[in-house]
Amino acid sequence: MPKVGWLSSASPENSVAVPFFKQGLADVGYVEGRDILIEYAWARSHPELFPSLAAGLVRANVAVIAAVSGAPATRAAMAASSTIPIVFITPGDPVQQGLVNSLNRPDANVTGLTMMNTLLTAKQMELMNEVLPAGAAIAILSDPNIENEELESTARLAGQKVGRRIVIIPTASENDFETAIAAVSKEGSVGLVVPDRPLFTIYHNQLAASIARDSIPAIFPPADLSASGGLMSYGASTFDMFRRAGVFVGKILRGAKPAEIPVEQPTRITLKVNLKAAKALRLTLPPALLVRADEVIE
Repeated sequence: MPKVGWLSSASPENSVAVPFFKQGLADVGYVEGRDILIEYAWARSHPELFPSLAAGLVRANVAVIAAVSGAPATRAAMAASSTIPIVFITPGDPVQQGLVNSLNRPDANVTGLTMMNTLLTAKQMELMNEVLPAGAAIAILSDPNIENEELESTARLAGQKVGRRIVIIPTASENDFETAIAAVSKEGSVGLVVPDRPLFTIYHNQLAASIARDSIPAIFPPADLSASGGLMSYGASTFDMFRRAGVFVGKILRGAKPAEIPVEQPTRITLKVNLKAAKALRLTLPPALLVRADEVIE
């Protein structure tokens, strides 16, 4: 059976992405243990391990590498092999990150999916600006395990555009949530942007609970606001990205060349608003925002 390499910054005990990846593989006829084997390489929040982990996958003779933790994981896989097909998931622009030459025709052994989080983060900042009182700052969480120059520069530019102070809060693991939210609270009047990063998606409920305890207005990536109590969510489904990555890998196992598979971008962006959370936070949401929402939780 062919082997598929899985290169991730997460740990096996906390990765909720794997079932979605396996579903994508199954969608094109590949079931782990029946048709393929999956060789897992976990960095456990230590991105400096990516090069050695990628080299280990090459030694294991994998047929495809799924580098699902952004540009650092993908670059490590690219350095380890110029011939093994690589499927990436990256939050940023893969052309600017040097992963591919073109979105439409990658022209190498690399293709994958981009969340285009730079654009989504800018929109998250604009939405938060609409609901915060005058003078309030906007904080944004940043996972140092993933390349963040695009995210942070986008946040600062968006802050300048709306005339608000921007506070960037490094958050490297779920163990840092309490410290990070405490740092946000110390800023006083502030709203929080939670960008679409695997760490924040995997531990959404735990993070949302910390944010709710400190009564901080926050906008999340797509999430179940009715369960978590968050104020807003905006973006594309991260879990669908993992499923699509499985489909990409399956196509390559069937003979497709990465250079001929265009890099995929999100096709469905949703806005959810939680009126119950707004009431608890004593915020009045603009009627225009409610009209634009795909879902309003009463």
